Amino acid sequence: MNIQEIFEKIDNEIELNKAEMMFLLDLKNPEEIEQLFAKAYDVKLKNVGQKAYFRGIVEFSNYCVKDCFYCGIRKSNKNTERFQIPEEDVIKSAVWSYNAGYGSSVLQSGERSDSEFVDSVERMLKEIKKQTDNKLGITISLGEQTLETYKRWFEAGAHRYLLRIETTNKELFNKIHPVDELHNFETRINCLKLLKKAGYQVGTGVMIGLPFQTTEDLVNDILFFKENDIDMIGMGPYIFHEETPMAQYRKDWELDKEALLTKALKMIAVTRIYLKDVNIAATTALQALRHTGREAGLQAGANIIMPNSTDTQYRENYQLYENKPCTDENASMCRGCLQRRIEGIGETIGFNEWGDSPHFHNRQKSS
Repeated sequence: MNIQEIFEKIDNEIELNKAEMMFLLDLKNPEEIEQLFAKAYDVKLKNVGQKAYFRGIVEFSNYCVKDCFYCGIRKSNKNTERFQIPEEDVIKSAVWSYNAGYGSSVLQSGERSDSEFVDSVERMLKEIKKQTDNKLGITISLGEQTLETYKRWFEAGAHRYLLRIETTNKELFNKIHPVDELHNFETRINCLKLLKKAGYQVGTGVMIGLPFQTTEDLVNDILFFKENDIDMIGMGPYIFHEETPMAQYRKDWELDKEALLTKALKMIAVTRIYLKDVNIAATTALQALRHTGREAGLQAGANIIMPNSTDTQYRENYQLYENKPCTDENASMCRGCLQRRIEGIGETIGFNEWGDSPHFHNRQKSS
């Protein structure tokens, strides 16, 4: 396969086929990989512009009913100190994001669906919208819920929802989750449909570099995003956590940091090239692999950054993976640091803008 012919197709906005995407994800030559990132950046400029949009993330609880084999806050991990940030402090953190000029905030936690949790989230959403005069955009990432719950939270003020599929290979999905009613592949896919029905801008994503994962799996993930008309993508490198069942595969499957980062950046680039106008996050996990990992994500085609707005006293215990960065920086330090670094690579920051997915608005127009 000729890489220049593939690049020519990209320049002429001709859709790549599966084999071509696999070829790009398998690139080994550093010069060709840099060319791939440059192509993806061009596609980004044409379709979503050069702005990076901030989403101040508040990780407000690590209680979780799920027992996913890869996750550090899985319910069976007895070595994690559990916390639930009081509602007023969650609201305060989200309002801080608004006052800092972030266009949006993200509320994220371990998964629960009991009435106490559902009611609490609804109250927080309403109060955040009230205290920011309805000007702060809100994304939530709170797992699988009923259509009724999704609608309640949407009506309370959330307008984006991130629910990662983790992998679209059902066999692999069952390897990284217990096989039971709480961890069901079809349920997860159905929830993405319910989110669309409830009116959200719908986000999903996968882990890159999982044990047993193939290049074809990753391309199938991208095809899944397209087939399901997904508006925003939150995906990142899979980083092992010692206190999880997946740690048993570490010796045979763990990549070195730079190799894993390159794999994740290639996935961002090919996703941008194929999907064009979706929002793509440069996730915090990229920075766990290299100090400038998030900037590299932006240069490979991402356009969303999620600075941490959580009170520092809680961050240490929201460890989904090992060596999570920025756990000891307060929110103001995080903002200033990221702003300098992003502006340093020639990007501008969309302060005080929601930065909605252009894909969402395009599909709204065509429906």
